[in-house]
Amino acid sequence: MSANAGGNYASGRLPEELTIPGWRVALIIASFTFSLPGFLNNAQAGLALGLNQAVLAALGAGLILCVGACLTAVVSVRTRLTTYTLVQRSFGLWGAALVNIVIAIVHFCWFGVNVSFFGDAMVAASQQGYGIPGNFNLFVVIGSIIITLSTIWGFRTLDRLAMVAVPFVGVILIAVCISAFGTNPSPDLGPVAAPPVPMSFGIALSSLVGGNLLAVAAMPDLSRFIRTERGAVSAMLLSFPFCAPIIMLVSALIALATGLTDIMKLVVAMGFGLPALAMLVLSVWTINALNLYSAGLSMAATFPRLKPVAIIVIGGAIGCLFALLGIINSFVPFLIALGLIIPPIAAIYVIDGFMAFRDQDDVATVPVRWKAIGVWIGSLAVTLPAMQFGWTLTTVPALDATILAAGAYLAVSRLRRKAAV
Repeated sequence: MSANAGGNYASGRLPEELTIPGWRVALIIASFTFSLPGFLNNAQAGLALGLNQAVLAALGAGLILCVGACLTAVVSVRTRLTTYTLVQRSFGLWGAALVNIVIAIVHFCWFGVNVSFFGDAMVAASQQGYGIPGNFNLFVVIGSIIITLSTIWGFRTLDRLAMVAVPFVGVILIAVCISAFGTNPSPDLGPVAAPPVPMSFGIALSSLVGGNLLAVAAMPDLSRFIRTERGAVSAMLLSFPFCAPIIMLVSALIALATGLTDIMKLVVAMGFGLPALAMLVLSVWTINALNLYSAGLSMAATFPRLKPVAIIVIGGAIGCLFALLGIINSFVPFLIALGLIIPPIAAIYVIDGFMAFRDQDDVATVPVRWKAIGVWIGSLAVTLPAMQFGWTLTTVPALDATILAAGAYLAVSRLRRKAAV
């Protein structure tokens, strides 16, 4: 499943001879579950809820993500189309441009989150006498420049390294967990009195879901390579429901045993040394290169006159600015916002995949499909104020947004069919 193979069919059907077994895609999804932003999110939830409730929230998040990923994956296997093409088919040529800009901004935000971890890692290294001068802001700027340049000239190598570096984060986390319990063998596993980010069970569940919703919505870019629909469902079952509780268990145990959520400081303080710190930095680097690369593809499709290099450079600068403005300090609100913005997009193109375009594989020809645009913007107009005022159907804002958008789109589609008849 090479980048070249997928790139040659970015706007059309993928040939059947390029398909692969579902378990290979499951490994890719599982490898990116063990990430540093994921640890931070899980650690904060663990301190706020305690171990038992946090693991239950992770299990619920894994099941919700699995259901959503199964739907988006099945649609992509049936059509062999990319996420961009599916979105374009539902929202229209110009409507999809609006969606792509929003998705690119989300990628830039993730770039800011990850480059913040890069800055933290370098600060931790400098504080331990490794002879690396500088402060957080300087490291963020330098890291953004290095990652941006590597995305332009060396992404393929980093993409391959990610398959080794990112799973290794899981090994480091398990080692840190064992070490933490060695120093504190009987920690209190209940919620702490003053957690860094207070949250209810529903908000924690929504933040855990939000942290992976972009992957679910963009799943067709990977899952279109899966050979069969059954293989697609099996791949999703092998990834989210198992990985989410495992990473939560490890992260929550570390946070509750140490009272800390900064994995960089923990790695250094527990004597894992420069090699482990370097591996964490490498995992941040590879994931961020992927974020920048994906955002570049999205924006290149929207603004074809812009050179890809220019888009990547602009994206790196925007992501760097987000990091300098302190996006890491608003990490949970960012994830909750993702839970309101992304699900309606996926719900709309999934419904169209099963209904309006069930027997069609054509790409979009209509400039704007106002039905999809109206439902998406309308769902945001309802769910954003509802979250602010604490109004909820399920106590999980991301699930509320999905139900509202899916129900509204089905209702509007049915009314339009009746009007046409």
